Amino acid sequence: LFKQPESTHIGDCPICCLPLSLDLTKSTMMTCCSKIICHGCDHANNSREAEERLKHSCLFCRESLPTTKEEHDKQAMKRIEANDPLAMCAEGVQQFKKGDYSSAFQYFTKAAELGDVEAHYRLAGMYEHGEGVEKDRGKVIHHFEEAAIGGHPHARYNLGCIEWNKGNKERAVKHWIIAANQGD
Repeated sequence: LFKQPESTHIGDCPICCLPLSLDLTKSTMMTCCSKIICHGCDHANNSREAEERLKHSCLFCRESLPTTKEEHDKQAMKRIEANDPLAMCAEGVQQFKKGDYSSAFQYFTKAAELGDVEAHYRLAGMYEHGEGVEKDRGKVIHHFEEAAIGGHPHARYNLGCIEWNKGNKERAVKHWIIAANQGD
């Protein structure tokens, strides 16, 4: 639990191999292949396509990018049906924002079972606040621990807060140091 992860749960851009920012507004998830691409690579690709008057396509898999919401949703559902945990977690986030906590919980649970770290973090939040599920402190800690082990700095920070409130100051500080080294 206290081992420093090699990188955050988001990983590296598959194009330039630089670490992706924890600020998800600085990257784009491609619905066709569920790859997260940094904005620098996405911008370079868009500029190249504009210069050469090419059709917009995914930088990673070269699939045509959706032009309508229906096409976007169809690509996302195709990835979900292929058991893509990143696509499932993204759909869970959308359902959560709509207030459909039951669907969000199902998507997050399936994504977490498939190893998605963000889904574990989201499940911890749902159990902590009782959103669509009964509050369960044990499950909160379990999912935060799974997310922290996977490199999620916010989960790591929250574990530090939990340990501090229990009076485990040393464990709390260890969690916070690891989270700080990850950029949180």
